[in-house]
Parts: sequence; structure tokens; C-alpha cells
Amino acid sequence: MTHGNKLSDKPIPVRERLIFALDVPTVNEARALVEALGDAVQFYKLGLQIFMAGGYYELIDWLTASRKKVFVDLKFFDVPETVKSAVAQLRGRGVSFTTVHGNEGILRAAVDAGSGLQILAVTVLTSLDRGDLNDLGFDCNVEDLVLSRARRALAIGCSGVISSGLEAERLRDELGDRFLVVSPGIRPVDNTVADDQKRTVDVEEAFRKGADYIVVGRPIRNAPNPREKAEEIQARIASLFGSETGK
Repeated sequence: MTHGNKLSDKPIPVRERLIFALDVPTVNEARALVEALGDAVQFYKLGLQIFMAGGYYELIDWLTASRKKVFVDLKFFDVPETVKSAVAQLRGRGVSFTTVHGNEGILRAAVDAGSGLQILAVTVLTSLDRGDLNDLGFDCNVEDLVLSRARRALAIGCSGVISSGLEAERLRDELGDRFLVVSPGIRPVDNTVADDQKRTVDVEEAFRKGADYIVVGRPIRNAPNPREKAEEIQARIASLFGSETGK
């Protein structure tokens, strides 16, 4: 890859590179939104909010039966044996990705339990900046911490990492392209809405810096017409990759 443009050449269907964060209060609202989005979205991330609503497994089964891909984003963080048992519960449900947050023992337990499930290690949440890291006691910059955590996760056997697009370029420069980078915190270039995301990039920047997938939530969910907004983002992705193979 050439410096400055690290566009993914993995054989990922173009329309699966957009992952929509299905963050709504109830499963009924989730299903209604999925139906409204139709074929504009093929890949869904299910996080803590919808997990706490009840019916999480039923929603996973409904999505996979609808031929959608599922990303379980629960950021498992506990003693290794508990994480291992939790990840094992996802086997056989057609889930593509799940997230784990923690030290080497926790990540290794998740990888051991995955059995085909792709484990993504959380590096640094996109809601955190340098000031937040200082508060947490980390005496380093964000990029260095992301790189350190990513290097460790890949050595253990994780399939990839969750990383802001801001750090994706350095990950590619130093660790190569044989792992997945999933980038949340995607916002429009002219974003003026105050929210909890601090380290953000736009669609094109994330992919040009090396992301394989982007996660988009509020910009689609809060749009006047979510399906139209999703299709707009899909068109922007297609203009970058230009084929249905992702090459």
C-alpha cells in the first residue's frame, strides 16, 4: 500500500463495509428500523442498550434469518474464565464479530472460545481524548496506546481491532494489512452536533487511512430519512471501492 492511501483490498462486499449501530430502546423499534432501512444496510451492530432491552438473542436470530450480518458489541471485560464462557454462548448463532476489552489473559480467553467467531479487541474508545487518558492514569498519547494494544491483540490471535480512523493509518504503517480495522466515530465533515464522540473522521478519511469497516449510528438514525442517509453513505463507499468484491 502507498503512504497516504491505505484503501482496504480485502474481498469484503462493498455494501457490508457499512455497519449500522442499532442503538434503540426496544427490540420492536430495532426491527422496525431494520425493516425501514431494507437493503440499504446489510450489517448491524448490537450494543449494550439493545442488550438490556431483552430479547437480544431473538433479535440476533431474526437478523441472521433475514440474511443480515451481526456484530455483537458488548465489550466483554471480566476475569478470563467468565469472558471465555460468555463468548462461547455466541457460537453457532451466525454472529460475525464480537468485541473484547482487557489484558492479555482476557483477550486470549475470548480467542480460545471464539471457534470461528472473529474477535475484535477494543483499543481506545472514540469518546476518549488525551485529557481522558490522563485522568485514567495513562502517561502516553492516544496513538501510542492504540498501537500497543493492537500489537498485543494481534499477537494473541484476535482477528482485528476497534480503532478510530485517526489511528488506522499508523496501525497499517506499523502492523500491516493482514487484520481487520473497524472504525466507529464516523461523522460528517461539517459535523456541528455536540455528542460524546471526540476522535472522529468522515467516511472517506476512515477508509483511506486503512479501515475495513465503518460503524455509523446517530448520523443515520437521527436523519429525517434514515434509509436515504444510509444509501448516501453506501454511495460514498462505493465511489471509493468501485466494485462488489471490495477490491
